[in-house]
Amino acid sequence: MRLSQSWLTEALQAGAPGWSASTDQIDAGFVRVGFEIEDVEPFPAVTGPLVIGRVAEIEELTEFKKPIRFCRVDVGDRASAATGDAEDTDAGTTLQEIVCGARNFAEGDLVVVALPGCVLPGDFEIAARKTYGRVSNGMICSVSELGIGTDHAGILVLAPGTAEPGADAHEVLGLNDVAIDVNVTPDRGYAFSMRGLGRELASAFAVDYADPAAVPSIAEPAEGVTGPTPWPVRLDDDGKATRYTARVIEGVDATAISPWWIAKRLMVAGIRPISAIVDVTNYVMIELGQPLHAFDADKVTGTVVVRAARAGEKLTTLDGVERTLDPEDVVIADDSGPIALAGVMGGAATEVTDGTTRILLESANFDQVRVFRTGKRHKLSSEAAKRFERLVDPEITAVASDRAASLITEIAGGEIAGPLADVRAEVPPVAAIVIDADLPDRTAGVVYPAGTTVARLREVGAEVDDVAGTLSVTPPSWRPDLRQPADLVEEVLRLEGLEDIPAVLPSAPGGTGLTPRQHRRRAVGIALATDGYVEVLPYPFMPAGVFDTWGLADDDPRRDTVKVLNPLEADRPELNTTLLPGLLEMTARNIARGNRDLSLYTIGQVVLGGERGPVVPPLDVTRRPSDEELTALDASLPAQPVHVAAVLTGLRDPAGPWGPGRTADAYDAFEAARTVAAAAGVEVTLVADQYAPFHPGRCARLEVDGVAVGHAGELHPAVLERAGLPARLCALELDLDALPLRTVLPSPAVSPFPAVLQDVNVVVAQDVPAQRVQDALAAGAGDLLESISLFDVFAGEQVGEGNKSLTFALTFRAGDRTLTEDEATAAKLAAVEHAGGVVGARLR
Repeated sequence: MRLSQSWLTEALQAGAPGWSASTDQIDAGFVRVGFEIEDVEPFPAVTGPLVIGRVAEIEELTEFKKPIRFCRVDVGDRASAATGDAEDTDAGTTLQEIVCGARNFAEGDLVVVALPGCVLPGDFEIAARKTYGRVSNGMICSVSELGIGTDHAGILVLAPGTAEPGADAHEVLGLNDVAIDVNVTPDRGYAFSMRGLGRELASAFAVDYADPAAVPSIAEPAEGVTGPTPWPVRLDDDGKATRYTARVIEGVDATAISPWWIAKRLMVAGIRPISAIVDVTNYVMIELGQPLHAFDADKVTGTVVVRAARAGEKLTTLDGVERTLDPEDVVIADDSGPIALAGVMGGAATEVTDGTTRILLESANFDQVRVFRTGKRHKLSSEAAKRFERLVDPEITAVASDRAASLITEIAGGEIAGPLADVRAEVPPVAAIVIDADLPDRTAGVVYPAGTTVARLREVGAEVDDVAGTLSVTPPSWRPDLRQPADLVEEVLRLEGLEDIPAVLPSAPGGTGLTPRQHRRRAVGIALATDGYVEVLPYPFMPAGVFDTWGLADDDPRRDTVKVLNPLEADRPELNTTLLPGLLEMTARNIARGNRDLSLYTIGQVVLGGERGPVVPPLDVTRRPSDEELTALDASLPAQPVHVAAVLTGLRDPAGPWGPGRTADAYDAFEAARTVAAAAGVEVTLVADQYAPFHPGRCARLEVDGVAVGHAGELHPAVLERAGLPARLCALELDLDALPLRTVLPSPAVSPFPAVLQDVNVVVAQDVPAQRVQDALAAGAGDLLESISLFDVFAGEQVGEGNKSLTFALTFRAGDRTLTEDEATAAKLAAVEHAGGVVGARLR
C-alpha cells in the first residue's frame, strides 16, 4: 500500500491537531506496530521556475509529419524576461510561447509550465530553443516528466480553480512530499486503506484517531414524505454476496477533471487518474478500503441482481475482452444479462463515458473466495479484487457510498436522486471472545500496567466488557482476522511493542526431555552414521510404476497406498508405503553424478493404506476441535510407522595401499540390521526368506522375539537391471515402531578375568542356515560363552558334495575366576555335540 506522507499527516491531524513527524519517525512508527516498510521514496527534485499556467491560445502547425501545437500560455508575472520572446497583451498579462506535441488540453485549461532555467528529474534542464520553426520558451509538463507518475501520453491538466496563473507549482502540486510503501500482509486486509494504516500509525504514536468512516450519512427523505424510490436490487443465494447498495446521481459532468489532491494521491498509490467519477470511486477505495463501481444508469435496465453466472453467458469487460463465464463466477446482472464481474471488473456495455449524465453508484460486499477464483479463472487482477480477497468491512458499504456520492456531486456536479438501495443477506453476528485480562502478561512474561489489555483492544476498535478481570471482546467489523484469544494477545503485544519483550531462556524442568521413542530413533541414526552410513532425506512420494518394476504381486500390501488430492507433482500422488523407492532414486542420482561407493540410510514415516476409521467431515476452523472430533480424526488417519532403511553399493571397504578394497554384499546388510537392533536394545534373528524385490537366495527376514520386523539382503538382479542400478546392490528396511521399546537397557557385566579364545570348524549340509548353526553352538556352550561370530564359510571337495564348512570364533570367560584352556575346550566340544543333535553339525 503506497501513500504520501502528507496524506498520512493529514489523516492523523484530524484526531490530533498539530501532529507531525519526520519520514524516519513514520517509518519507525509502522515498524513498531508490526508493519514492514518496503520503500521510502521522496518525490523527484524539481528546481527552478515551475509555475501554473493557463492556455490562452493554441495554433495548430499542420506542415509537419506529426501534430504540433504552438501555444501561448498565461504564466502571470513569471514569464522569462531573459528570452525577450514573451508577448504582452492589452490586459497586462504575459503570455509565454511554447511548442507542444500533446493534444489532451484545450484553450482555458490550467497546466504546469517549466520555464527556462527549470531542471526536471533526470537532470533535464529547460532552455529556450528553436524547434519546428518557432522559439519554445519552456515546456508544458506531463506527470511523467515531473516524476510523480508514469502517464506520459498527455500533459497534466489541473481542475479549474486549482490556482492562478503564475503560482508556484512546487507548492500547488506538493512536490516536497514522500511516498511511503507499506508491506501489508494478506491477513490484514483492513490495512489496504488510509483508514486502516492511519489507525495503526495513531497507535504507534499514541495519539487520538478520527475514523474517516465515522461521518453522518447523506440525508434521506423524511419519514412519511414521498419521493423517488430506490433502484431495485436483489441478492440471489448462489451469489454469496452479503450486502449491496445502489444510488442514482443525476446531472453529472462526466468530463469533469479531478482536483489535484485526488489525482496526486491516486498516482502515488499507482492508479492512473481517468475522470472525476472513476477517480472518486478509486479514491474512496484507497481512503476507506471499500471498492466501488459507477455504471451509466441509462444503460442499466430493470432490477440489479447479484447472482452466479449461467453456463455459456458472455461478458465484455472494461479491458475490451469478451469472456465466457463459468457458473462459479458471480456477476452483477440486469434485465439484459451480466453487466459486471462482481468485485473484479465492470462491463463495457455500462461503462461511464464522456456523454454520461446519470450514474448508478455501486458499493457492495462480495464473497472473498468467489472473487479470488473469478480473478484467477479469467486472469484478471484489480485493486478492488485485491481488497475483496482479503475481506472488506461489511459495515462500511453505505458509508463509502455516501462519501463517494458527496465527492462526485462536489466535483462533477449533479444531485443525488432518491434514497440509497441497501440489501443485506442474513449473516450470523460476530461471536465474542473471552480471555483473561492478564493473558497477554502471562504470554509475554511482562507485567503491563493495569488496564493495558482493555485499552489496547479498544484501540483496535473492539468492544470490551470487563467483569472481574475476565474480558468479553467483540472484534470490530473490519478485523475478521481476530478469531481466538491468541489473536487478541498478539494485538496487545504488538501495540505495546514486541521489542520490549525481554528475551529470557526458559528453564528446563526436571524429568523432561526426549521420549523413549525419540531416544531410540536418535540412537539408531548415530549407530548407522558411526558405521559409515550417510543420512539422506528422500521424497515422501512414491515414484510412478516402481512396484511394477519390482514385480510385486497385485495383492501385495505395499500397493495399498494413500493418494494426496493436491500432490506437489502430478505423477507422484501416492505416499510411500516403503522407504526403499526414495533411497534407490537417490542412489541412482548419486551414481549418475560419479559417486559409486555408497552407504546411505534414512529414517522416516511411511503411510500404510490398510483399514482405518470413517472419513471425518471438514472441521470448523473458527474454534478448537473437541476431544471427540480429535479422536475421530486420529482414527481416520492411516497407520504411519517409523521405518529405517539403508542401501549399499560399490566398495564397502575402500581400496588403497592396503589392498583392492571390498565390495559390499548381503552380509553387510545383515550386519546393518544387527547394528540397528543393538542401538534399539533388542536382539534380531535372521531367517532365510523370499521377499520382493530381494534376491530369493540372499534375503533374510528380520525377527525380534519371533515377530517379523523387516528384511535385509541383496536386491534381485532383474529388478536392478530394470531400474538401471548396479548389480549386487544390497538394502535393508526395518520397522522401528515394531520393535519392543526398552526403556531400561541392561548394563553389561565386565569381568576382571581374562578370556579364552577358541575357534571351531563344523561341517553341515549346504541348505542349513549359518544362523541356526550359530544358535545351536551358543545353546550348547553354556554360561561360559561370552560371544560367538562366524568368520569363514567354505564349500569344496574337502567337505563333501552338498556340504559346507563354517568356522566360528568363540570367546569364553568366567566372571569369578581365571578360566583354564581345558574348561574352554570342554565347553567348545559340548557346543559341537549339541549342534550335531540339532542341525547335524560335525567337527571338521
